[in-house]
Amino acid sequence: DSSIALTAFADADHAGCQDTRRSTSGSLQFLGDKLVRWSSKRQKSAAISSIEAEYIALSKHIDIRYHFIKEHVENGVIKLYFVNTEYQLADIFTKALGREIIEFLINKLGMRSFTPETLKQLTNEVDE
Repeated sequence: DSSIALTAFADADHAGCQDTRRSTSGSLQFLGDKLVRWSSKRQKSAAISSIEAEYIALSKHIDIRYHFIKEHVENGVIKLYFVNTEYQLADIFTKALGREIIEFLINKLGMRSFTPETLKQLTNEVDE
């Protein structure tokens, strides 16, 4: 189905690790409304700013990816959008968040949050 959209979110914090001051990068990819891939990685070097942290996260294959994306943006195949932090799904991997925001993001990702009681009940159902 050609109407299914591939949507990606990416973000990086700035010096989030208190021990090493290295940044964390996070990304999510959806096919239609289904989450098909996600990643969260601590960067190998410290960054001076959040912009540099995002650049470091992308720089490994930047030349190939840059030209691929640039060509597809120019041809109208890929559209790039800025996503305000209020709706940035990748924030779940890069920031300390409050309960309300975590629950909002978990819902948007199509995930569920289980209480210890629910997990115990599910375990008992499997054992039966």
